[in-house]
Amino acid sequence: MTLIDSHCHLNYDGLRERENEVLEAARNRSVAGFLNISTRQREWDDVIGAAERNSDVWASVGVHPHEADAHPNLGATALAEAAQHPRVIAIGECGLDYYYDKSDRAVQRDRFEAHIDAARQTGLPLIIHTRDAEEDTAEILGAAVRAGGITGVLHCFTGSAELAKRGLDIGFLISLSGIVTFKNARDLQDTAKAIPLDSLLVETDAPFLAPVPNRGKVCEPAFVADTAAFLAGLRGDDPHDFAAATTANFFRLFPRASA
Repeated sequence: MTLIDSHCHLNYDGLRERENEVLEAARNRSVAGFLNISTRQREWDDVIGAAERNSDVWASVGVHPHEADAHPNLGATALAEAAQHPRVIAIGECGLDYYYDKSDRAVQRDRFEAHIDAARQTGLPLIIHTRDAEEDTAEILGAAVRAGGITGVLHCFTGSAELAKRGLDIGFLISLSGIVTFKNARDLQDTAKAIPLDSLLVETDAPFLAPVPNRGKVCEPAFVADTAAFLAGLRGDDPHDFAAATTANFFRLFPRASA
């Protein structure tokens, strides 16, 4: 049985100073791959560096919507150029966050469109962060998919069943994190049971959001095994079948990882 942590931040405090230990602990729990996600342009070299050091780690290039104001001039060209590195397999994380509003909403939308343009230029999938911005996210992604050349995943999904449906309808995958294991996540658990197995990914978003039974700890990629076990039980899936399917889904969405 093998699993993939489809979204983690190995360069963040709590993980970067223990990189080898953290990765080995995950490998010992059958985690066979890690997608290391960038949230700021200044992180790109470090994020890619971890992928250069480890054959089972891949990288993304992107700017989180919280950081949109800090990247006023970031366009598709810079993203596409950085994505030429062979260890980069995705554009993001990017999207919209109207919950915290740490960046101007119009600027968030502009940066989001730049990421979409870069994804179309490179042929790489988008990694989408969205919170309290469901309508704008769905409209922007729907238009992008209709224009062609866009695929991706709604990462760390906590949205409504309607957003899940709209994402699935345009061919996006949905990735679930440790949040789904929380006692107060009943609506999300109901949504998780309804997502087709061939449209699911699992992730940690480490070092954040440690799943049950690791609440209160720094989240590590190894903990994706706990989220996967919980989801398999919740959905009534065989754990081996669940792991195999989510791993296959990852390599289908991110074909550069198979190269």
